[in-house]
Amino acid sequence: MNFNFNQIGALGAQHLSNVLRDSKTLHTLNLRSNQIGTSGAQYLANALRMNTDTKLTILDLDCNEIGAEGAKYLADLLSNNKTLTTINIGNNQIGDLGAEYLSDALQKNKTLTTLNLFKNQIGVSGANHLAIALENNTTLKTLELEGNQIETLGAQHFANALRKNTTLEILDIRSNGICKDGVQYLADALQVHTKLTDLRLNRQTRGMDSTTYQQT
Repeated sequence: MNFNFNQIGALGAQHLSNVLRDSKTLHTLNLRSNQIGTSGAQYLANALRMNTDTKLTILDLDCNEIGAEGAKYLADLLSNNKTLTTINIGNNQIGDLGAEYLSDALQKNKTLTTLNLFKNQIGVSGANHLAIALENNTTLKTLELEGNQIETLGAQHFANALRKNTTLEILDIRSNGICKDGVQYLADALQVHTKLTDLRLNRQTRGMDSTTYQQT
């Protein structure tokens, strides 16, 4: 089901939640750029949590102004959900607090394989929480964090996590203000974490050339 760029708002999300609560066939829901806000995220998350027969695997909520509180509702959903494999909540201003909520959920969730947190004002603290989640999560394969502010210390947190994680294959941390030291932390971690095949580091702003590491 595709409702991208329709500005349905929170009220539209509420109406959709009535459908989601009973749906046994819907696999994909695209709601990119609809201004559903925190309330809309709450409606959708509650509906999916109540529907024990849901088949939804892909949820795209990119650019919907859900904020940290909206991320909390989605995190509560992910803690027990057994069908979702891909969630995109990029461009939602969830910040470090939202990242913390999601990291708690990732340590419980056993099905999610792709999480997109593009441009969400996530800094070092949020990176630390997500890194801790990676140390314990055994299903996530792709984590996209382009356009945040994790900086070199955040890169170090992820490097430490990669030494323990055994499943992540793609880590996108482009445009995050990481300096050369941060790149070295990650490069060293790749000597241990051989599962990671795609590490994206382009467009940093701290005196570093555009870089993408790929392992074979």
